[in-house]
Amino acid sequence: MGFLLSSLFVQAQQKSYSVYPIAFYNVENLFDTERDTTVLDGEFTPSGGMNWTPDKYRKKQEKLAFVLSQIGRRNCPVGPALIGLSEIENRKVLEDLVNQPSLAENNYQIVHYDSPDRRGIDVALLYNPALFRYVDSQVLGYKIPSRPDYVTRDVLLVKGVIANEMVHIFVNHWPSRFGGKSSELREFAASIVKSAVDSIYHKNPNSKIIIMGDLNDDPVDISVRETLGAKSRRENVVQGELYNTMYNHYSKGIGSLGYQAKWSLFDQIIVSEPLLGEDRKTLKFWKSEIYNPEYLITKDGRYKGYPLRTFSGNLFQNGYSDHFPVLIYLLKEVEL
Repeated sequence: MGFLLSSLFVQAQQKSYSVYPIAFYNVENLFDTERDTTVLDGEFTPSGGMNWTPDKYRKKQEKLAFVLSQIGRRNCPVGPALIGLSEIENRKVLEDLVNQPSLAENNYQIVHYDSPDRRGIDVALLYNPALFRYVDSQVLGYKIPSRPDYVTRDVLLVKGVIANEMVHIFVNHWPSRFGGKSSELREFAASIVKSAVDSIYHKNPNSKIIIMGDLNDDPVDISVRETLGAKSRRENVVQGELYNTMYNHYSKGIGSLGYQAKWSLFDQIIVSEPLLGEDRKTLKFWKSEIYNPEYLITKDGRYKGYPLRTFSGNLFQNGYSDHFPVLIYLLKEVEL
């Protein structure tokens, strides 16, 4: 297949492996500048509180595209096979993003559905068609019985093929942290994903599943550790279970976003048991990474050391996002 030849070959122990980076990025309020009366996007218009002008929008698009063009390049010169995104307003902003000069050569294709979120922010998946063959997709709606009027982002589920193997990808942006009962909202989101994962596993215990997103919880919180059941140590993962590839970073105090002098690792990538193990004749998890180069870090002020964000309050910082991207690498042995 052509996508196999497009990946980087890693030489190890007289074997060669094809490498597939898989990334996730909360891009922090990627709104267009047009008013949409069906959602609460007025703040991000030229006359809104953020004074969100076409020039600022253009600058943010250019910066985000540059980040995405650099992720994973150290191990794979063509960049990510898949990129999950959150906090995007609509398909238009995605089309503008993939057509930026720094990304256009990868011909990224878009999987996106509008969600019922009141602010109009959605999740999406970009895929490089040279590395991933799209099969189908659906959204998993969020309807919590205890809060029938509550709306938030749907979960996106995409099915496709990497290296001749079927892979299921969940893209998430779980409810934000607010109020005393917000943990319940994220636990319900986790239960939606867990139910879908169990269904996939039931049909095929060898299913290869990737769960990515801004979970608004850390790897040790109830929604991730208990409801979803994502294990912190890969050697403890048995058939039918999940492994949190980001836990080791969290245990070292490394985060993807900072708030009130504390790092959090809300941006996570979790994989199914069949992606673990040392037999790399099939697609396997290699390693995880938080992409946090110097240019993405705030150099001074109240957010010093944190991700260089687009705004500080209402003051335009000409930055990237208040989150760092995260990624994993998948490997598969190839015959030369």
